[in-house]
Amino acid sequence: MTPGEALAAECARYTAMGWMRGTSGNLSVVVDRDPLRLAVTVSGKDKGELTPDDVVVIDAEGRTDDSVRVPSAEAGLHGRIAAVSGAGAVVHVHALAPVVAAEHWPDGVELSDLEMLKGFGRQAHETVVIPVVPNSQDMRVLGDAFEAGFREDVPALIVARHGVYVWGDDLYQARHRLECLEWLLRFKTETTRRGDSPRT
Repeated sequence: MTPGEALAAECARYTAMGWMRGTSGNLSVVVDRDPLRLAVTVSGKDKGELTPDDVVVIDAEGRTDDSVRVPSAEAGLHGRIAAVSGAGAVVHVHALAPVVAAEHWPDGVELSDLEMLKGFGRQAHETVVIPVVPNSQDMRVLGDAFEAGFREDVPALIVARHGVYVWGDDLYQARHRLECLEWLLRFKTETTRRGDSPRT
């Protein structure tokens, strides 16, 4: 499967889940390491209708030599995450649970004693803090904020009032981590809304 085919298929999946509404969200996959190059979804298209041609190759700064296809405005952050983390794929969606969680815990969302943490690559008994950074239209600002709080064992970043980034070795690992993280954050926000106190 080509990078374009894989990205289009993943976008269709996330759109069906309601996580890439309208033209929102973007996905990328590393196609070369030296120098770093990523295939990223193009800007301004319905993510549920992408074709394998609706991707563009960018460098680590989010720049492209393509004179026709325009990368997402957030492509630079994809490049920064891939460069710093060593990830092979980065997914950015607008699932609601991460954004709501960031409203409650703007300094980071703590998760613990939850079996689903195993699907996120951690153990159920561990305490995991998902970093939250303020939103910005400047990808260098977001990239600096990401890097300042980066931990190798937490492959996710919530951008307040915006969305969530999750990464992995490939698109499938990133997807599995994202699906599990969304469940964890939904549990956290739902139990908080009801006034429950999750066990510590």
